[in-house]
Amino acid sequence: MANLVIAEHDHGSLKAATLNVISAASVIGGEVHVLVAGHNAKAAAEAASQVAGVAKVLLADGDAHAHRLPENTAAQVVAAASAYSHILAPATPYGKAVAPRVAALLDKAQISDIIKVIDADTFMRPIYAGNAYATVKSSDSVKVLTVRGTAFAAAAKTGGSGVVENVSPIADSGVSTFVSAELVKSERPELAAAKIIVSGGRGLGSGEKYREVLTPLADKLGAAMGASRAAVDAGYVPNDYQVGQTGKIVAPDLYIAIGVSGAIQHLAGMKDSKVIVAINKDPDAPIFSVADYGLVADLFEAVPELASKL
Repeated sequence: MANLVIAEHDHGSLKAATLNVISAASVIGGEVHVLVAGHNAKAAAEAASQVAGVAKVLLADGDAHAHRLPENTAAQVVAAASAYSHILAPATPYGKAVAPRVAALLDKAQISDIIKVIDADTFMRPIYAGNAYATVKSSDSVKVLTVRGTAFAAAAKTGGSGVVENVSPIADSGVSTFVSAELVKSERPELAAAKIIVSGGRGLGSGEKYREVLTPLADKLGAAMGASRAAVDAGYVPNDYQVGQTGKIVAPDLYIAIGVSGAIQHLAGMKDSKVIVAINKDPDAPIFSVADYGLVADLFEAVPELASKL
């Protein structure tokens, strides 16, 4: 039996998280196949076929997948599921929307957010906001998994020689309808894949101060910008900036937390960063418990000074 990876893509190229899931599928053992469900998505399928470790790409190209609605993607996965022992998706908003539907349709238990493959039946996943780890063994004939991308190295984009196989796209399920999309365009790196992240918390006081204080530093570092849930809830920045258990899970080379207190749910989303720098005027802020470097200072003075010296 082979493993099937549900690709996250924009029809023309693969999202970075898909490469991490392919690595996880390779660790399980057996052939790795990738499902690209899209519309005019031949380029994404060809990109998937070139990824190291991929033996086959299933291209389901049709109108029903034009907007990548999770109900339609799940139905497409289920149509192919009988040939696979493991079905894997990234633990991203997209993957978290598709995988539970697949598991429900197959009447199987889902294992969420795996961070380690112990064997083909046994996986490790974080619980209690990352404060403990559970080892889960499944006897299901088909395992439905979501994969925390930061726990697995990305598979190489080149070096593979997978075969692209066209499969019949399913008809629109009619369960949901695409209405509109509001996309935020930015020249900055994508938050989940960024090597450097400058993140702000409620200590910045307002959206204006968030942009005024953090943007010069992020510009100097070529960094993505993130935020704590408190900053998002306060309306400083949009939801897609949120780092944490209920936001994006990140593990950059450098994470700079500015005015972030360090609530458990935020730490769960960034504590695997290679180097963590914290700037906060409260010496007892929990963020300092995970920081490699901490500066107890007024951020409105320290951050501009730091940016000026870069």
